[in-house]
Amino acid sequence: MKGKSLISINDYSKSEILQILDLAEGFEKQPRQPILSDKVVSTLFFEPSTRTRLSFESAANQLGARVIGFSDAGTSSAKKGESLKDTILTVACYSDVIVMRHPLAGSARWASEVSPVPIINAGDGANQHPTQCLLDMYSIRKTQGKLDKLNVAFVGDLKYGRTVHSLVIAMCDFDATFHLISPAELKLPSYVKQHIKDKNLEYHQYLSIEEAINKVDILYMTRVQRERFADPIEYENVKNAYILTKDQLKNCKDNLKVLHPLPRVNEISEDVDDMPQAYYFQQAQNGVYVRQALLATILQ
Repeated sequence: MKGKSLISINDYSKSEILQILDLAEGFEKQPRQPILSDKVVSTLFFEPSTRTRLSFESAANQLGARVIGFSDAGTSSAKKGESLKDTILTVACYSDVIVMRHPLAGSARWASEVSPVPIINAGDGANQHPTQCLLDMYSIRKTQGKLDKLNVAFVGDLKYGRTVHSLVIAMCDFDATFHLISPAELKLPSYVKQHIKDKNLEYHQYLSIEEAINKVDILYMTRVQRERFADPIEYENVKNAYILTKDQLKNCKDNLKVLHPLPRVNEISEDVDDMPQAYYFQQAQNGVYVRQALLATILQ
């Protein structure tokens, strides 16, 4: 995987994913290892981010790398009309790896085709978010003790949720059973469902959390993303479709953990935060270890 871009979770085999997760365990035990002191990591965020950007920067800093880049495209030459190609080719002159988030689906793949240094996709529109997928898998394995043959529920925005798309595809390699909970307008895209079918796995669709809560090991909540809707009326109709409360967890399995890629708006009530099932803030912490493993693998 040295020198290799990560654009889609499909870019890594099952064994390569497990290699990253195993390496992340080592970084969790000893996060400060200056093994990349001669490297420069560029973070180009054309779209807002808190956890992904800061966890990548924290990961790079703890490995001794220097970090350059921008968190607002309005402060870059993109505001002057510079093309993405020119931005990538220029930043590559100063970097050993580029971490990029961009609002256009497919932008990360295109950037990897023109860049002389590896590109890590930190989210491209409603397409994929492979590093979030890796940290989600790390969190699932850590809480469940395994990845194989789990029942995983996804709740909310399954249509535009790039974190959902990546994680469903990856968990197919571990024989998961999927429970899909969403409004009709936000169902999982057909191509992702087809991937489940091609793997001869099961998925079930529901309209309420209550229908699935007692069947699942992981409850993956998502935010309905205002920025993905062209029609504000469509967003208003679905924005509060699901709000997880403490009472809804009464009939859950003992091992259930609630995950969320964050940011949370109001889809998880704050009374859930102190419940033993809540794991979303630890999930965010796990992002540092997984991104350390990824940077070390690509740059060493």
